[in-house]
This record gives sequence, structure tokens and C-alpha cells, in this order.
Amino acid sequence: MPDGDRRLVVGLRNPGDRYEGTRHNVGAAVVDILLSRHGAKLKRGRRSLRSEVAELSMHGHGVVMALPNTFVNNSGEAIGPLARYYDIDPAEVLIVYDDIDLPFAKLRVRFGGSAGGQNGIKSAIAGLGTQDFWRLKIGVGRPRGRTSPAAHVLARFPKNQREEIGVTIEHAADLAETFITDGGDTARQRAGELNT
Repeated sequence: MPDGDRRLVVGLRNPGDRYEGTRHNVGAAVVDILLSRHGAKLKRGRRSLRSEVAELSMHGHGVVMALPNTFVNNSGEAIGPLARYYDIDPAEVLIVYDDIDLPFAKLRVRFGGSAGGQNGIKSAIAGLGTQDFWRLKIGVGRPRGRTSPAAHVLARFPKNQREEIGVTIEHAADLAETFITDGGDTARQRAGELNT
């Protein structure tokens, strides 16, 4: 039940097996790693939450981990209700997602600002009623040649990128843990150190 002293970590994804392993689902991969590290499992949340959720304590800090059952572009339909139900201030929310404007395998932690063309974040802003929440961006790079951005994010990583993106996703999970235990400013600083 809501207690007001927790953080919310949401991994953006498109639900369903056909999207597993795609660039758009790297946020969900981060949540999966965190759940595995802490022996937690997702459960179907209340229907109004439109998400699978896990409530746990991580290093003495309460956290709600969630994977929306909406498509990425409609994520706010889940994120807004999650934050309200669990009484979590938007400033204590971290959304983990792919970013085509960030070079491949780079990480960035940021607070607030516009959606930057990411429709899932645009939806999250609408759902939360504010831009003032944390974002953990995972760089998937821009498409090459004539590939559209939509086709790029819905595709799986090529074999020559899988090892590196796997390491990057592990680092992103580390940053999400830092957010939970030490806050967003510390996570942002550590992300900067990883990218140097």
C-alpha cells in the first residue's frame, strides 16, 4: 500500500515476445536485471496501473519497480497512475529508456526538460503532469542509411553490438541502483564518469 517514502523506477518497453531484445526495450532489460539482482519478481498490478510491478527494499530504501503494459508511446497512461497510487512525487521517479540521439552504448542521467522527440517521455510528461522527473537514457544511436527511426528502435541489436550493449545495460542497472540509494544527482555524476 502507498507509504510516501519510496522511489519509482520504470523501464519503458513494448510488451510482448516480438519486441523482446529490441532497442526500444532496453529500459525493461535494466529493470529485469535489478529484479534478478535482488531476487524480486514482477506481479500484475491493479488494472488501473496498467503495469507489472514489484515492491521491494533495496539497501534500506523502498522502491517500486514497474514495466508498463502499454506501448512505449503511451507509457504515461501507466506512469501517472503508478506515481499517484504509490504516492511517489515525480521528482522521485526514474524512467529508463532508449535514446537515438545519444551515441550507441552511452548513458545519460538527466532531470527535467522536454521530451526531446521521445514519444514515451512525452506521454510520461502528460501522465505525471510535469517534466520534473529523472530520466536514464541508454544510447542506441541513429539509424544508418534509409532505415527510419521507428524501424531502428523496433529492431534487435546486430550481433556485433550485443556484447557492448549488454555491458551498457548492466552499467545502467548500476546507475538505477545509485538513483535508488543515493539520489539522482549522484547517479548523474556517475553516468558522466562512465562516459569519459
